[in-house]
Amino acid sequence: MLRRGHLATDGTSDLTTVTHMTLPAVTNDLERAAHDLAEHGLCLVGGVLGADELAEVRRRLYAAADDDLASGARQPFVMDDPADRSNVRVWNLLNRGWCFVRLAEHPAALHLLRGLLGWPLQLSNISANITGPGGGRMVMHADQLYMPQPWSGPQGANVVWMADDFTAENGATRVVPGSHRHQRTPGPVDQTAPTVPLEAPAGTMCVMDGRVWHHTGDNVTASSTRGGIFAWYTIPIYRTQENWFLSLDPLVVQQASDTMLELLGYRAQGLGLVNGRSPR
Repeated sequence: MLRRGHLATDGTSDLTTVTHMTLPAVTNDLERAAHDLAEHGLCLVGGVLGADELAEVRRRLYAAADDDLASGARQPFVMDDPADRSNVRVWNLLNRGWCFVRLAEHPAALHLLRGLLGWPLQLSNISANITGPGGGRMVMHADQLYMPQPWSGPQGANVVWMADDFTAENGATRVVPGSHRHQRTPGPVDQTAPTVPLEAPAGTMCVMDGRVWHHTGDNVTASSTRGGIFAWYTIPIYRTQENWFLSLDPLVVQQASDTMLELLGYRAQGLGLVNGRSPR
């Protein structure tokens, strides 16, 4: 595990000192996964998606990416290198297929999120990153970097759905296990902190504490793509990254479950009320 780091007086960091840094094993035991999430800042859960469901998720993801390219809607992400056309972002997946709605409210994901963040929660965003051959890395960051520091605990969490095998060679997300304990976002001197690739087979679900340091890996393969779906959840005091009230297809709202309506803010507890009551 990574030692608890600090900035030295000469401006360097001791975060490069590692005694033991490994990923937790893939498990299908949610209680084991909850333990891994607390200990490592992330957990890997296998057996969540069946073969047919995984095939549909992957097919629809790549079809959505092709549609964006054909329509001219594809744009580089603000944290990506604009010259790197190998990293493809696909936004607002709730409008791109019901399989993504099912992922956003998957019982296994919500079970682990409730244990980490409590309830109610809000779905802040669900998008995808497909990195192709030659795709480069992002900067090291933590997903709750826009929340006031130092952190006293998790304010959000990412659920990563692996549409393809994640390997060190095809650009698997690289993480710093245990970095959630630093309670801050990585600074310039932390960009070279040692990382490990988030390697797991397609269909695996990873829940990652919003404080964990990570970045997209380099895709050094000749022909392999790595598609990952990222559902970002936060406690309700933060504004969502995606403005669901303006961007969602009305059909998604009309057919959403009660749980999904809460995650999207169309039903509310405490915040987001209308005349003192939950919207109806």
